[in-house]
Amino acid sequence: MQLSDLDTNLIPQHVAIIMDGNGRWAQHQKKRRIFGHQNAMDAVRAAIEAAVASGVKYLTLYTFSTENWNRPQEEIDGLMELLVKAIHDETSTMMKNNVSLSTIGDLSRLPDKTLAKLEECCRTTSVNTGTSVILALSYSSRWEVAEALKAICRDAAQGRLTPDQVDQETLRSYLATADYPDPDLLIRTGGELRLSNFLLWQMAYTEFYFSDQLWPDFRHSDFYEALHHYQQRQRRYGLTGDQVETNNAKK
Repeated sequence: MQLSDLDTNLIPQHVAIIMDGNGRWAQHQKKRRIFGHQNAMDAVRAAIEAAVASGVKYLTLYTFSTENWNRPQEEIDGLMELLVKAIHDETSTMMKNNVSLSTIGDLSRLPDKTLAKLEECCRTTSVNTGTSVILALSYSSRWEVAEALKAICRDAAQGRLTPDQVDQETLRSYLATADYPDPDLLIRTGGELRLSNFLLWQMAYTEFYFSDQLWPDFRHSDFYEALHHYQQRQRRYGLTGDQVETNNAKK
């Protein structure tokens, strides 16, 4: 699939990706799991470049979950070192491509070196106005909702909120993703058919695309293939298909 095969009027505003399959890819090469993570950067670069080329405004990458802290320490340490190196190596490219970097997640758990490099890159790229790349790092949806509820309770206890003021929009404003629109499309590689505690609130009406491709093999054409499948969907948001067609005809 090529970029020219897509309808430029139907590009999703926000694409989220669960980048799955690094460990299995390494096992297929008869290497340690960290080898898969090392080779995943080419796929990350391809996804960002394809998002920029196609006009996707927001790209959220599920980089490291709160549950991933339970993995072997050697793998965690390797991942953190890779993250520092990747950010260092890619900052100039992000500046060249007008890409900004931001994060969601419990960053307090990151090693100091990793956090410092991450914050530096976010500051440097904050002037850019093109595609926004959001790293979900030390993130899980249940963590996010729990943190939002704690913040709501604190504000209620201090008299800034009443129970009647708490509705769906109130909760949304307390989420880590409050500054971003909900994803239009979720891509998950690696052949698994689950959400793995990722953006559960935000993906109530997201379109899902599951690929058997292991993440280190993911390239531009795979991103465009996912967008093509998205463009074949009719997003109804609880309406009937006829209602959607009628509403579209009125636009």
